Amino acid sequence: MTDARVPRLYVDAALESQAKLVLPEDAAHHAARVLRLREGEPIAIFNGLGGEYAARVAKIGKKDVEVEIGEHSSLERESPLAVTLVQGVSSGEKMDFTIQKAVELGVAAIQPILTAKSLVRLNAEREAKKLAHWKRIAIAACEQCGRNRLPEVREAMSVEAYCRAPAPAALRLLLSPGGNSGLKSLQDRIQGTVSLAVGPEAGFSAAEEQLLARAGFVAVRLGRRVLRTETAALAALAALNALAGDF
Repeated sequence: MTDARVPRLYVDAALESQAKLVLPEDAAHHAARVLRLREGEPIAIFNGLGGEYAARVAKIGKKDVEVEIGEHSSLERESPLAVTLVQGVSSGEKMDFTIQKAVELGVAAIQPILTAKSLVRLNAEREAKKLAHWKRIAIAACEQCGRNRLPEVREAMSVEAYCRAPAPAALRLLLSPGGNSGLKSLQDRIQGTVSLAVGPEAGFSAAEEQLLARAGFVAVRLGRRVLRTETAALAALAALNALAGDF
């Protein structure tokens, strides 16, 4: 088990104990320019497939960083719930913040949704750039919080397209101010796989809520107050983890 204070790096490569590895460009830049690691310093590396490796910085060149890989630890820090966050795409930094904190809170997957009321409009080029950006945020969040499995960040799609084939889940929840019950009333059903749908700044339209309801989503509310989209998603994830025994 690695020390929690040791810097962690995600590496998109096969890893093997007692081997040397030249870090990919992004990881090398992060190690040398952001973390400012020095030769001989301990680190932990992981490739998102489970577990982590103790390692040591062996060499820092002008462009390359080489590490020596030590023992593998099967340590996992996953939530007992496999939650897919079906998140209406929000504007500015709100979506980045939501993804970052959702990863810290243990989501298994993030499905961005483009809605009738979304302030963000994505063409094909911009969508590809956004997806790559969101994946980098998820990686950085895993490095920070200690997760050794990368949550899947999926391509954005419309509510209609998503509802034609919603992700398999034992429980599907829709956050809605019009919900008649809270999460606690569903505690006995909160286990295994959960899909959580959260609208953008202006929420889902009535037609979209009907589509989600027909796809098996149960409308629930979070208290008496109306929460911002980034607050609602994270509050619900924290509550789900508490009810499932993760906290």
